[in-house]
Amino acid sequence: MTKTAQSVWNNCLSFIKDNIQDQAYKTWFEPIQSVELNDNALSIQVPSKFFYEWLEEHYVKLLKVALTKELGPGAKLLYKIKMENTYGNKLPFTEQIPSYNRTAVKPQEVDVPIVNKNPELKNPFIIPGIRNLKIESQLNANYSFDNFLEGDSNRLARSAGMAVANKPGGTSFNPLLIFGGVGLGKTHLAHAIGVEIKDKYPEKTVLYISAEIFTQQYIDSVKKNTRNDFIHFYQLIDVLIIDDVQFLSGKSGTQDVFFHIFNHLHQNGKQVILTSDKAPVDMQDIEQRLLSRFKWGLSAELHQPDYETRISILKNILFRDGVEMPEEIIEYVAKNIKSNVRELEGAIISLIAQSSFNKREVTIDLAKQVVEKFVKNVKREISIDYIQKIVSDYFQLDVETLQSKTRKRHVVQARQLAMFFAKKFTKASLANIGSQIGDRDHATVLHACKTVDNLVTTDKQFRKFVDDINKKLSL
Repeated sequence: MTKTAQSVWNNCLSFIKDNIQDQAYKTWFEPIQSVELNDNALSIQVPSKFFYEWLEEHYVKLLKVALTKELGPGAKLLYKIKMENTYGNKLPFTEQIPSYNRTAVKPQEVDVPIVNKNPELKNPFIIPGIRNLKIESQLNANYSFDNFLEGDSNRLARSAGMAVANKPGGTSFNPLLIFGGVGLGKTHLAHAIGVEIKDKYPEKTVLYISAEIFTQQYIDSVKKNTRNDFIHFYQLIDVLIIDDVQFLSGKSGTQDVFFHIFNHLHQNGKQVILTSDKAPVDMQDIEQRLLSRFKWGLSAELHQPDYETRISILKNILFRDGVEMPEEIIEYVAKNIKSNVRELEGAIISLIAQSSFNKREVTIDLAKQVVEKFVKNVKREISIDYIQKIVSDYFQLDVETLQSKTRKRHVVQARQLAMFFAKKFTKASLANIGSQIGDRDHATVLHACKTVDNLVTTDKQFRKFVDDINKKLSL
């Protein structure tokens, strides 16, 4: 017998009715109507957005179990919300939103053994004196792998993150260091790994914390003479996620305490996940012994998303918010905003808001107005390609000559200046700069930057080169 939307939903209702109270069933499930069945996705119509939010918060797991029984493990649920149209048209319109199947991450309770006269272990996150520690993971359940779309720019980092989530502490990716520029999804991916681990291993203690707060907690522990309690607390964690680890730069005390915590976790098969805006090789004022440990596992870089990935991200945001938009507008936004995912999300959300609040149809002209505001800001972020062009033009070379293997003095100087300005004006790693400027390694870039610094102080003519190019790039 062929399955229909109605038959699938009727079977789901029979299962749900057996598992909840009669009054709850009448209130929250009887008003629902099945709309359509498309492959393994069932669409149901609910009376309001509040209705949808209540179902997602209180009954999403029950709905998933019922739907999986009917349609298999790949089952999906879509809500169609019939909204009264506030735009003056007589007909109501329908908004479609996918089910997230995502509940808030629950705190983890840890029993601490009593070993001395003062057994209370100080939890930096709660009032001191509680022996049964309740550790709030501080994860954002909305940052999941489902909405972290895969592309060439993030495939390695995402795949490694999935491997860690499936077997925390049991892969060679320990620590996993995710690094890249602003707005490329480092924090999102770190949360997604933590959320996935809590889904698969609810008994594991997962903690997400920024390096800045970690440092502040350490300073407080020193003031209160509770440094050992601070260390013991962090040694209880099964999966420790530290965001923006480059913030530890120059903080020798915090680095020292983190070194001991890291060693304990690693030796006991616990997972450490770090994010940074720099590769380990580019981190300054971080102790060598700590840097060497950062390199034990895997360092995965997030790059700027390519065009196809940007299209997928925009479509996913629109699908998530139940908004339809013409293909040409999606393509226009994706072509014009290339810098990072955050800019891309900001532009499309701004476009949706402009359309909704000002009751304007989404047109290409409206898209141009919105995108222009973002692109103006983005243009200040100078690319390595642009730097190479400016330097090549200044020395009357072509870019191919600049990138070539020739050792002619004026070409070498131009190449070194390009590397120097790429380090100054971009957030790219030394390795990334080297690979784009003649396929050199990070040591060559480091040498180039030091040479330029030395020549600026000793050679007047060379200082003029630097000043002239600096003005062109600062316009």
